[in-house]
Parts: sequence; C-alpha cells; structure tokens
Amino acid sequence: MTRVLGFAVHIFEEFTARIRSVVKDLWSLAPSDPCWSRILVEAPREDKHGDLSTNAAMVLAKTLQMKPLQIATMIADEIKYDRDIASVEVLEPGFINMSLNNSCFSRVVRKILIEGMNYGRKPPNSIRLNLESVSANPTGPMHLGHCRGAIFADVLANLLVFSGYEVTKEYYVNDTGVQIADLVKSVYLRYLECLGEDIGDMPANLYTGDYLKPVGRSLVEKFGTMLKEVEEKKQIELIEPLVVDKMMDSIKADLSLLGIRHDVFFSEKSLHAGPEGDRVAAAIEQLIQKGAIYRGRLTPPKGGEKIEDWEDREQLLFRSSDYGDDLDRPLIKSDGSYTYFASDVAYHYDKYLRGFLNQINVFGADHSGYITRLRAALKAISDGEVELDVKVCQLVRLLRNRKPVRMSKRSGGFITCRELLEEVGIDALRFMMLWRKNDAHMDFDLQEAIAQSKDNPVFYVQYAHARAVSVLHQMQKSEQALPGIPTSKEGIEFVSQECLGSFLEADFTVLTDRGEVRLIRRLIEWPRIVEMATQAREPHHIASYLHGLANEFHVHWHRGRDNKDLRFILSEDRSLTMARLGLVTCIGLVLSLGLSILGVTAPKEMQ
Repeated sequence: MTRVLGFAVHIFEEFTARIRSVVKDLWSLAPSDPCWSRILVEAPREDKHGDLSTNAAMVLAKTLQMKPLQIATMIADEIKYDRDIASVEVLEPGFINMSLNNSCFSRVVRKILIEGMNYGRKPPNSIRLNLESVSANPTGPMHLGHCRGAIFADVLANLLVFSGYEVTKEYYVNDTGVQIADLVKSVYLRYLECLGEDIGDMPANLYTGDYLKPVGRSLVEKFGTMLKEVEEKKQIELIEPLVVDKMMDSIKADLSLLGIRHDVFFSEKSLHAGPEGDRVAAAIEQLIQKGAIYRGRLTPPKGGEKIEDWEDREQLLFRSSDYGDDLDRPLIKSDGSYTYFASDVAYHYDKYLRGFLNQINVFGADHSGYITRLRAALKAISDGEVELDVKVCQLVRLLRNRKPVRMSKRSGGFITCRELLEEVGIDALRFMMLWRKNDAHMDFDLQEAIAQSKDNPVFYVQYAHARAVSVLHQMQKSEQALPGIPTSKEGIEFVSQECLGSFLEADFTVLTDRGEVRLIRRLIEWPRIVEMATQAREPHHIASYLHGLANEFHVHWHRGRDNKDLRFILSEDRSLTMARLGLVTCIGLVLSLGLSILGVTAPKEMQ
C-alpha cells in the first residue's frame, strides 16, 4: 500500500523546540547562544519519572548565573500549561520531568499509522558519505573475524540511508604485496598437487587451507602443464590475476550470502599501475607541496620495542606528529617500494578527490593502530576538509553450549562465514553480531543463536512481530472482521488503506492501561533511538531497542491471557478493540522497520 511520506519532527524535537521557546520568552536567550543547542528533551531513564525530561536548567545555569533548581522551577511553571502536558515534576539538581496526556499519546499512534514504514525516517540531507568495510585480503574465504565488521558496516549503511545520507559502500581490495605473492606460491603448489606431484606438507608461511585446491584445479584446466615450463616471473603474471579474481568471486559470494552488497570494489594495485599512473607518487607529491614531507631518520625504538616500517636510515617521512600522531611515518622502503601506509594515504586521497568529505572506515581490532596516522594524513592532504570516522570491531569468540569451538580444518585454521550461516542462518547471525557494541568483545554461542526461547534475542523479537500479525489475523476470524488485513504471506506493513482508515477513526485516548501506556512510550522513543544511533554510528542501539519493545509487547500479551479485559479483541467493545488493534499495528510496523534496518526478516509466523 502507499503510505503518506512523513519526515515530520518527532516528539522529542517538538518538545525541545517548546522548551527553547519558553527559555527565549523568559530570558530573551538568542539561538546563537552556545548553550542553546545543548538544551534537549530526552526520555527519562526510569518510567516513574514520566515520559519526557529536559536538561535545560543545568545547561543554562552558567549562562544565567542562577541555580539550576530555580531555573527548572521557572520553566516548569510555564510548561505545565502546555496542551500536551498532564503533569510536570522538578527534581534536584534541576531536572524537569514531564508526563504526557492521553491526547498526546493518541496523536503519536495516529502519526505512526499514517507514516507507516517512514516513521522516524529523515529526509535526504545531501551529505555524501563513503563507508569502507570488510576489505579482507583476497587470500581466502571470509571468516568469523570478517563477519562482524561486514554485518556492522552493512547495518550502519542502512541506518545512515534511513537517516537521509547518501552512502557509497566500498571494499578496498589488497591485491598487491607480500600476501598476494604468498597466495600465488600457495596456489602454484596446489596446481602441482593436482598434476599428481607430491608437494609434501604446505610450508607454514603459506596458505594451507584446502579451499585453494579448487583454484589449483582451475589452473590445470586453463594451462595444463604449461606453467611448469615457464620462468617464475611469467608464472606470476599468468597466475596472479586469475587467483585474485577467484578469491574475490568467493568473497563476493560470501558477502551475498550475508545479504551484503558493495557499490565499489577498489583495487590497491590500480594505485600503482592503473590508467591514471602512479597515484601513490601523486599523493606523496601533494604532501610535499603542503610541506608535510621531509627526509630524516626515525628515532630508534626504545627497549627493543618493535615499530612497523622502522629502518635505521635516512628516508622520506610524513610529518605525522604535526597532525596528532605520536611519531612520523615512513613512505618508501629501502627497496624502493611504497610502505603500506603510503598506499593507504593515496587511497584515502583518491576518495577525497572523488568528493567524499565524509568517510567512515570499519576496521578489525588488529588495525586500530592505523587510525591516528590515517587521520593525520587526511588532515594534511585535504587541509582538514575530510572528516574520517573509524569504527573498530572487536574480536568474536565462538562458543557452543558456552564452550569454545575448535577451528575448521577444511578452511586452514579458521571458521568461515559460510559455516556459521549453515549452522545458525542469516537472521540469527546478523542480529547477534549487532547485539553488542562494535568495540566490545563478544561471545557468540551457536546453540543460543538457534534456540527458540526468550533467551535468544533474535527469536524473541521476530516472535513479537509474528504475534502482532497473528492478532490481526485473529480479528479476521472474529465477528468484527475488517477488510484489508494482511494475508499470511504479507507483512504488517501491507495493512490496506481501508483498514488503516478504520484504525484512524478509533479513539486512542481509551488506551489507558499501564501496559498500553508503556508500549506507546516505547513507540515514541523510536525516532530518537534512530537519531542517537545515527549520530553515534552505533547500530547496536536498534537491536537493543527492538528487544525492549518486543519484551513490553510479550509481557502485555501474557497479561491478556490472565485478564480477558486486557485482550486485544473484545466482542462486546468494538471501539476499544479498534484502538488496541491500531496499537498492535504500530508495534508491528516499528518492529518491521527496525528489523529491515538490521537486514533481518520480519516473519509473519514462527515455525
């Protein structure tokens, strides 16, 4: 069905504007005052403190040279006359807590029904943003270490798009360097093995997983025995592009299974020998022109400390310490090749030249040391124009029944994403990887991820959505059946205009039970949760919110089992039934919205 495109301000924005208006009237404070933007209205931490709370008194105390409690009392005396306020409470040291009246709650329910899948969505803001993620070396299949970052980045992109950003999802292909040389050697040995030669044990410094055997067979199919007859340099020229393509095809297939698509796959090799010439040299030249490069010697590491790229010689150095780093960084190795950092500078400079002034990188825990130097380089080369945000995804420990899982033999010492998907499925994998904040270590228990119980967060949330759909279907079986209830193959977002019209005619002020009020409070929070998660770039808040909403719904549903007066469908009271079904529809819509951002299905029924 077609929904009215919303983009209206949410209730926290509304009341923030009202509080600021009161402040302006009382003290003639101008919007240009530094403290103006810090006046906010949020949801209280505890339900007993009402529906909304503002920090205005604490924020204004210094500017007005008054005690916060005095300021809070003056604001409360004004805001208590607001048409949507039922009561106002002032608490030390100056919190102002507000309780909304039923008519305001009613408007929120109507707003959700009208806006539907656009509830909480922001209009396009014209900000272009480059989000680089995964960027796994094309030396093998995606494993558990990549999985968390890949899912985190994909959900972050969904969240940013929902909040109005234009997002380009990019993968940086590390298709040159030592790791690719080792990959070629590894595949060549598998090639010889496929030809019947005894290669013995694979050298420990190469890639030992069985996943390279099919690649070796593909070389036999393409070249026969010819590779054995040419010199090593020619072997590399023939093998390398084929092997990298095979590995990237495998990685793209893994990403697709995870429901992830990238807009751009950027080749590191193209920076060195692409159609535009040596772009690493061009980036270094740009830094030279800005006075950010010099020739010098790095101070030797203290106490035997190992520092990457340190060499005891005079060399070309980037003045990284002038831009916030702890030491300067080398750009060219003693053999004349570029350091990894130099290529990274060129790559991020290329993104800047493509017009991305807002860049996000999603790194694994082992790359956190690069953050400061990358920011320093971008600050220097773009004259501070580029804003670089780096999100680090910490390690995941895989468990089964709370015991560590052994590594996979067929993959060469790691658990692949495919193995995880085969065991728990895409919904559980995506949701559980967002269940903890990205920079916190997490345990992923395979048994818990597939359990059909309230202890499994994804099951608990999906069951809540299925339960909302089920309530509407029950209405169809009753004497009060409505036209346009979604079929068993459709989601709750497919409620028809005719059915929606019936809900909108309902009197939602009759929803006064404490369970109903708690549910409406949760629904009110959704746009603010989206806003907060977007600003912090922390999509785990979405998963947490959905779990909280699902819990409130399940609790209220069970109360109806014990008390028939609280049931959603009452044969003797159509007016209350319609109001409650409208509320259930809102719950289903917001659950569906949140799950869509997470890339998780919103099931119509649970098997």
